[in-house]
Amino acid sequence: MRQIVLDTETTGLDWRTGDRVIEIGCVELLNRNLTGRHYHVYLNPDRDIDAEAVAVHGITAEFLADKPRFSDVVADFEDFVRDAELVIHNASFDVGFLDHELGLLGRGKLGGLCSGVIDTLRMAKEQNPGKKASLDALCDRYQIENGHRTLHGALLDAEILAEVYLAMTRGQESLIMALDEPLPGSDSGAGGWHDRPAIKILRANEDELSEHDAVLAEIDKASKGACLWITR
Repeated sequence: MRQIVLDTETTGLDWRTGDRVIEIGCVELLNRNLTGRHYHVYLNPDRDIDAEAVAVHGITAEFLADKPRFSDVVADFEDFVRDAELVIHNASFDVGFLDHELGLLGRGKLGGLCSGVIDTLRMAKEQNPGKKASLDALCDRYQIENGHRTLHGALLDAEILAEVYLAMTRGQESLIMALDEPLPGSDSGAGGWHDRPAIKILRANEDELSEHDAVLAEIDKASKGACLWITR
C-alpha cells in the first residue's frame, strides 16, 4: 500500500479569492513504513503574500521570486502522487488549493489522479470528540517531538504528520495476516492444516437446557410475547 503524506503552504486562506500554493511537501509511506523518498518544491505565485500567512510560514514574495511556477513542476508532482492514497491534515484546504492549481492548467483533479484521501483532522475529531485536533495538539497526545517546528513548513509538517498518522492508526496492520504465515500451533510443513486436533464440542446437558428454557420464558413474559428466541 503506497501512501503520500502531503502538506502545502499558501499565500492566504482561500483559493477562490486568488490565493495560490507556494510550497508543497510530500513524504512517501509504503506498507506503513517511511521510504525516505520525498517531494518538495517552493513556487512563485506571481502575487503578494498576505502578512498573516507570512507570520505563519515565514515565506516571503522576495524569497519566491526566482522559484519555479506550478506549471513548471506539475508533471513531476503528478508523477510522485499518482495512484497513491493521500494523507492530509484538514484535507479540504490542501485539496481545494491543489485542484485549483491543476484546474488553471486544464489538468484533472487529485480525485482522478490518486486512489483516495485520508483527512487526519477528521479522524482525530472522530477518535477524540471535543479535544483539540491541531497538528501540535496531536504531537502532544502521541508524544511526537516537534520542538524544532517554530514556523510551519510543508515538508516539515508532512514529516511530522506521517509520524502522527502512524501513531493514530497503530495496530491496524495487525488486522491482516500474511497468507504464508503459519497459524499458531500448526505444523509449518506440508499437511500442517490436517494435523491439528479435532475441535472438542461441548453440548448442554438436561439441567442446562431446562435453565435456558426458564430464562427464555421470563424474557417472553416481560416482553409480552415478543421474545425472538422462542420458536412458536
